[in-house]
Amino acid sequence: MNYSGKKAVVTGGTHGIGLAVVKALLDGGAEVVLTGRDERNIEAARTELAGRPAHVVRSDAASLADITALGDLVERTLGPVDLVLVNHGYAETGPLASVTEAAYDRMLDVNAKGAFFTAQRLAPLIRPGGALVFTGAVLVGMGWPDSSVATMAKAAVHALAQSLAAELLPRGIRVNTVSPGFTLTPTMGFAAMTAAEQAANLEAGNALTPMGRHGTPEEIAAAVLFLAFAATFSTGIVLSADGGLGHVEKT
Repeated sequence: MNYSGKKAVVTGGTHGIGLAVVKALLDGGAEVVLTGRDERNIEAARTELAGRPAHVVRSDAASLADITALGDLVERTLGPVDLVLVNHGYAETGPLASVTEAAYDRMLDVNAKGAFFTAQRLAPLIRPGGALVFTGAVLVGMGWPDSSVATMAKAAVHALAQSLAAELLPRGIRVNTVSPGFTLTPTMGFAAMTAAEQAANLEAGNALTPMGRHGTPEEIAAAVLFLAFAATFSTGIVLSADGGLGHVEKT
């Protein structure tokens, strides 16, 4: 795709789905600001993207100071942008009785609070005709055990996107959500999994998904970029990229 002259911001862009979106944008000629929190991922992204119009920034989505600084940097570096992808996320699994206040706060701070204040700071920088895309989750609308807080946090993101679709419509900005299913990212969508837990999660995800496999980051990125640039008559929608998990009964 040709994204020559386009400018974009991708939070959570140093690995997984976010990095796949960043690479596709750069391949098409765009300039991108991308964020990450883990120093190893940040340095790896800087090395991989060296020499390209990619600005890798350390930013914690749970920090209002970091979000403010990110907006200031985007204004200085890019000016008006065509796409903001709010892609950062954090999830832990565990039964109801095991959830700690710290885990609860972290999931809500990153997913819900982080999404809201990132949108608040960056939406004014989106040019008319541009797009704001959120990364949601197939968990929303489904009842999964051991994921109550993660589901609640991502449900807030889905609701936020729908509300902002109405609020930003007068400015000609489309707001949509991509809802990934099981995806082959480094964390498989959940923090602090052991290698054994990741292997079990991979097997379970393949078994549960009607298409019989995990999606790739590139497949989810294609859905994001469709919403961002091709779906010019769509706003307030959730586009599922989940192998049928939320919609088709596996036979």
